[in-house]
Amino acid sequence: MKAHILYVEDDESLSFVTQDNLELQGYRITHCSDGRQALKMIHEHDFDLCILDVMLPEVDGFAVAKEIRQYDTEIPILFLTAKSLKEDRLYGLRLGADDYITKPFSIEELILKVEVFLRRSKISTPAPAGRFRLGKFELDHDNLTLHQGGESLQLTQKEADLLRLFAENPNQVLKRSDILKQVWGDDDYFLGRSLDVFISRLRKYLRADESLKVENIHGVGFRLKAE
Repeated sequence: MKAHILYVEDDESLSFVTQDNLELQGYRITHCSDGRQALKMIHEHDFDLCILDVMLPEVDGFAVAKEIRQYDTEIPILFLTAKSLKEDRLYGLRLGADDYITKPFSIEELILKVEVFLRRSKISTPAPAGRFRLGKFELDHDNLTLHQGGESLQLTQKEADLLRLFAENPNQVLKRSDILKQVWGDDDYFLGRSLDVFISRLRKYLRADESLKVENIHGVGFRLKAE
């Protein structure tokens, strides 16, 4: 078996076909037909990847993803959704989802994305631990926290990795492709969208210190400007 996948979908016909095709690829599939059942499964089993429908009975896919991210910041999460609104997609990315697949979708596309994200999660290595000074802030990468004065902010693994990369290269232009490869392990269009979401988060976290600014270098990448 290649990997254990949590698949949450309430459409009986679609879930049957999708599960069957994924199992033909060698994956072990745990299927749930509603969000409440999925929440139970994620606390009882270890999964390598999660495929979540957004519109689910009992508890929706967004809530399931949020619960997953509270204890696992690394497991890939793919949303299957009939919603194509930009707001819904951005909301899912902010929750920590890795990608969206809009219904109707091809099984081939889903299998390809599953293979890509599983391969990426296996080759990614933890960033080195350490503490870094950023103006008024101190990044404790090992404990995924950002300190300022007596206040601490809990970060996700990707937020801490991205902030560490900027802290190690202050006032230097970092290419988008280099950031994606170092933090996400690969460089593609979908990850580029995730990077923009994470950059927005870091700007919000650092705005308490006016000497720090994450600048967008058009067509190239980003630079942490630190006086």
